[in-house]
Amino acid sequence: MTELTKEQQTEFEAAAFRRLVRHLRERTDVQNIDLMNLAGFCRNCLSNWYREAAEAAGVDLSKDASREIVYGMPYEEWKNLHQAEATDAQKAAFEMNKPAHG
Repeated sequence: MTELTKEQQTEFEAAAFRRLVRHLRERTDVQNIDLMNLAGFCRNCLSNWYREAAEAAGVDLSKDASREIVYGMPYEEWKNLHQAEATDAQKAAFEMNKPAHG
């Protein structure tokens, strides 16, 4: 395995994060419940992890601000534009596979 400096590791992780966020912003057809059912995390989880990292570094970042970083717009606006009502099948799958966190 290639040895990376701490700076390289951080740079590459940040680039991968930015690409993931860009991908999720482009794939508005993929609902959060689908992500939760398939992968056990969604855009909201990602924004929570971002906020938790900021807080661990002593930076106060609100839930709304961290969601806007991930969604590229205020969360309520994204929901109004892109979020569909979950189907009964999606809700049932979520209940069966619900992660311990949310």
